[in-house]
Amino acid sequence: METAFPHCLIPTDWKALYRAAIYAPDGRVGSRKIAEAEKAVLAREREIFYAEGTLEEKESLEDALYCLRALKSAWDHTIAA
Repeated sequence: METAFPHCLIPTDWKALYRAAIYAPDGRVGSRKIAEAEKAVLAREREIFYAEGTLEEKESLEDALYCLRALKSAWDHTIAA
């Protein structure tokens, strides 16, 4: 029995969203872009959990998620200061 997994109707390019987030010029824009990129990374991780993905992509997704969360933490501290 094959597991059915609903794919996103509009596939997002997580790499483009990731790049936009890490190059965002300020905290307000950056926080929104980080959230969008994080959502896209998590969606892609779910997709390849049910389908085949390369080891390189899985590692890239993990690295991107780690970086986005670190960047979000840095923005949060900068805004709070």
